[in-house]
Amino acid sequence: MGLNTLHAASRESLAAVEQTLPLADDLSAVGNELFSVVGLLSREGSLRRAVSDASTDPAGREQLVRGLLGGKLGAATLDVLAAVVKSRWSSPRELVDGVESLARTALLSRAEAQGRLDAVEDELFRLGRIVEGAPELEQVLTDVSGSADGKTALIRKLLGDKVEAITSTLVEQLVSQLRGRTVVGGLEELAEVAAKRRQRSVAHVTTAVALTEQQQNRLSATLERIYSRPIALHIELDPELRGGLVIKIGDEIIDGSAAGRLDALRRELAS
Repeated sequence: MGLNTLHAASRESLAAVEQTLPLADDLSAVGNELFSVVGLLSREGSLRRAVSDASTDPAGREQLVRGLLGGKLGAATLDVLAAVVKSRWSSPRELVDGVESLARTALLSRAEAQGRLDAVEDELFRLGRIVEGAPELEQVLTDVSGSADGKTALIRKLLGDKVEAITSTLVEQLVSQLRGRTVVGGLEELAEVAAKRRQRSVAHVTTAVALTEQQQNRLSATLERIYSRPIALHIELDPELRGGLVIKIGDEIIDGSAAGRLDALRRELAS
C-alpha cells in the first residue's frame, strides 16, 4: 500500500509522528531499526493488532512496545515507535505502512543531510529501469516463495559498492519485504518519495534520442515555468518514438512524439 492510499486518520498520525524523528546523526540507525520492526509486525499478527487497537489505553500500548523491544532498539527508535503506537491508525496494516514510511523518511533525511539525496533518487530510478528490462531478475526478486536472505544477498552482489549505502539499504529492505508490491513498482515509489523529499515533482521523459545537458536544462526550466515548481527529470530512451518527447508528470501526459501525433491522427480519421 502506498501513502496515497492511507486513510485520513493514518495520514494525520504519520504526519505527527514524523516530527519525532531525531536529528541527522541518529537517522541511519533509526531507519534500519524501524525496518526491522516492519518485519516483526508483518510476521506477528497478534502483536500488530495489539499495538494498533484504538479501543485500548494508548499508554498501555506504549508500555507493551517498550517492554517487548526495550534493549533491542535504540532509545531514539523506541521513542518514535512509542509515538506510533499511541497514535490512531485506520487499520493494523496502515500502522505497519506508517512505520515503513518513517524508516524510509529517516534514511532519505540522512541522505539529504549528507548532500546525497539527488544521487539516491537517481540510483533508485535507474535501478527500476534496469529491473524492468530484466524480467528474469524481477521474477527472482518478486518470487514470494524465495528466501528474503537470498534476495538480499543477490542485491548486494549486483550493487556492490556502485551505489550509495542508503540506496542499497532501501533496495535490500524493499526486496526482502515487498508486502504485495512488485520490485519495479516499489523502486518507482521510492524514487518518487525521494523526489518529493526535495519538494520537486518528477517528470518522466521518454525521448527517441539522448538529450544534451543543455537540452535537459532548457526542458527543466520550461516545465518549471509551466508548473510553477521545481521539476526533476527522469529520462528514458525509446527509439520507437521516431522523434520528439513524451512527458508524464503525475497523471498528466504531454505527448510531443511523432508516434503520438500519428496515433492522434489515426484516432481522428477513425472517428
